[in-house]
Amino acid sequence: MTDDHALAQAQAELVAPVPADDARASSPARPDFAQFYEQHFARLIRHLMRQGANPHEAADAVQAAFEAAFGQWTHIQHPAAWLRVVALRIFLRRPAGEVLTNDIPDQPSAGEGPLGAVELGEQEQHILAVLAALPPQQRAVMAWHLDHFSHTEIAQALGMSDQTVRQNLSRARARLRLTFLPDTNGGRR
Repeated sequence: MTDDHALAQAQAELVAPVPADDARASSPARPDFAQFYEQHFARLIRHLMRQGANPHEAADAVQAAFEAAFGQWTHIQHPAAWLRVVALRIFLRRPAGEVLTNDIPDQPSAGEGPLGAVELGEQEQHILAVLAALPPQQRAVMAWHLDHFSHTEIAQALGMSDQTVRQNLSRARARLRLTFLPDTNGGRR
């Protein structure tokens, strides 16, 4: 099963028709779209940055994912997971690089637009650099884990088994430990 196929299957499982008489469609417990957007936009940008996107690519993909969600909002059962799957797919399908023929357009500074909510401290920038060195599957599992998703939720969203999630998480943690903890035993464990 290809990664694209697994993501498509996971996205389909996260969207299901909600009958009009279902309490979720009008429940005050389910935040409305605008509130969800405001609360989760920056988190989703960070999630994509943990998977290798730069801040501008992440913001573009997250915005496009929210646009896709808007029309089917009442049918999305797990919006946080659905948006992560869709935003990652959008990021991965972006053109390899546009060739500009005129002057390079100005990119907004970090404090402007949606990126103003995603100011990264020195430690978080270091963590992103370390995550970028992980293999893609370990990096994806770790990004979901850092967003507080359970092993089962990660497995469902990424189209893999719980055991594969645990294995990738364990390997990612081992690599991160080697990076963050200095060897204090002369190479012995």
